[in-house]
Amino acid sequence: MNKFAVIDIGSNSVRLMLVANGKVLYKRLHTTRLGEGLAHSPYLKDEAIERTAAAVCAFAEQAKAEGAEQVFPFATAAVRTAQNGTAFVARVRELCALETEIVSGEKEAELGLFGALGTADGAVLDMGGASCEICIRRNGTIAYKKSVPLGVVRLKDECGRDKAKLTLATERAAKGYGEIPDLQTVCAIGGTATTLAALALGLREYDGEQITGTQLTRSAMQMLVDKLCALPVEEIAKLPCMPKGRADVITGGAVALATLMARLGIEKLIVSDRDNLEGYAIEKGLL
Repeated sequence: MNKFAVIDIGSNSVRLMLVANGKVLYKRLHTTRLGEGLAHSPYLKDEAIERTAAAVCAFAEQAKAEGAEQVFPFATAAVRTAQNGTAFVARVRELCALETEIVSGEKEAELGLFGALGTADGAVLDMGGASCEICIRRNGTIAYKKSVPLGVVRLKDECGRDKAKLTLATERAAKGYGEIPDLQTVCAIGGTATTLAALALGLREYDGEQITGTQLTRSAMQMLVDKLCALPVEEIAKLPCMPKGRADVITGGAVALATLMARLGIEKLIVSDRDNLEGYAIEKGLL
């Protein structure tokens, strides 16, 4: 059996996907918050580098123990924007001899689209920890791709859980997208979208197959925003399907998605569990 592993090093979490014979066996997540503090400093914190590099290497060791022939780690916004991002890459190399690819914002946007939609036309929005990408394919061709510095960790650092501040910060960042016509229905990927879909469905346990295809209208999103804003973080952490380490950032993510829907004219989000992990595996010929 040909097994390979892909590791997504995000600003909020590190994720492992194990692939065998062109099929995804499983995904695993560990929240390390590599991007904490980047809203106020251009440098990754030493402790964030250490815990995230350790998580990457632990996932790589797990994958190899299960027969992975190669491990492909890639890093996104936190590493590409930090002035000491290369120090993180060097630390991973030192700990476990892995070479991490730092992907650009535009490439991250494309990876999300390929992961969620394959070769189909459509639009994908990926809300991450430190950036938010939109990519659109029309008539088989990439018609638009853009990454802006908007993410749940960055929002938490800047705004806490203040709804007014979160809305203003999102509106300010969204200006970077410019005009995007015909964006009524969008595929939403990333931990914020999938967690909100799980909450909307009332799932007791996370189920990627049930989540994929879940529709979140503007009114449904507003209901989620109102619910989360009314709860303290301690109560949010107790909600079913709330991943460890996401309770303190999910409110900001919900407000940001609701604000983007209103500003960009998005009537409906269709959530997908397939994202840039699958996109990267497709690029490498693993799926």
